[in-house]
Amino acid sequence: MAVYYGLTIAAGFLVWQAMSRVVADGLLPSPVTVAQAFRGEYARGTLVDDVVTSVRRVALGFVFGVSAAVPIGFLMGWYRWGRGLLEPWVQFFRTIPALALIPLYVLMFGIGEFPKVLVIAVATFLPTVVATYQGVLDVDGTLIKAARVLGAGDGIIFRRVVVPASLPFILVGARLALGNAWGTLVAAELIASSSGLGFLIQRSALYFEIPSIFVAIILIGVIGLAMDRAVALLHRKATHWQERR
Repeated sequence: MAVYYGLTIAAGFLVWQAMSRVVADGLLPSPVTVAQAFRGEYARGTLVDDVVTSVRRVALGFVFGVSAAVPIGFLMGWYRWGRGLLEPWVQFFRTIPALALIPLYVLMFGIGEFPKVLVIAVATFLPTVVATYQGVLDVDGTLIKAARVLGAGDGIIFRRVVVPASLPFILVGARLALGNAWGTLVAAELIASSSGLGFLIQRSALYFEIPSIFVAIILIGVIGLAMDRAVALLHRKATHWQERR
């Protein structure tokens, strides 16, 4: 698999280099130009702080959102009354883009860290709660009936059957939520921030520093990919009993 990754990355750089020669007016800088811009941004002394700030915001929002989503998803899937009380609200808010809440949160809480983390938590909460809920619903009924025949109560069935069987759904939802978190973060930093990779994009666009915009975009992609790989590794470790192709 590593060979394929290496080939596709090399091919991507070759296509990028070729396209940079075709696109006029420097709107698509070459990889070499972007590397030089990276050195310039690093020398400026704020790039590391921007990266750390953005990663911290994403990590906090992701942890808070997923931590709230999983128990609520279990509640909706395991109890009929929980489903009846909560599902309409979850589906209602799921149709509202998290980005639409950013101006409201800024008006309510100002432009500090809390509204940024909050909007990321909301963006990660919704896909994870739906994935968890669906995971509980899709648990094989035969497994539950077999556990009851063996004398297991609801508590043991939930811990030993429902939770393990739902785990693949939860982790897939978490991977989707991670992508939402980064997309929401950049939007939040574009609107109301003085630091972070989204702010770097905004500042670079203001001064028409296109290579620096690419620096921020590539850093977001690389960091997001690394975080996704970490969740995918957790997925494989936690669901090693699953058959895989």
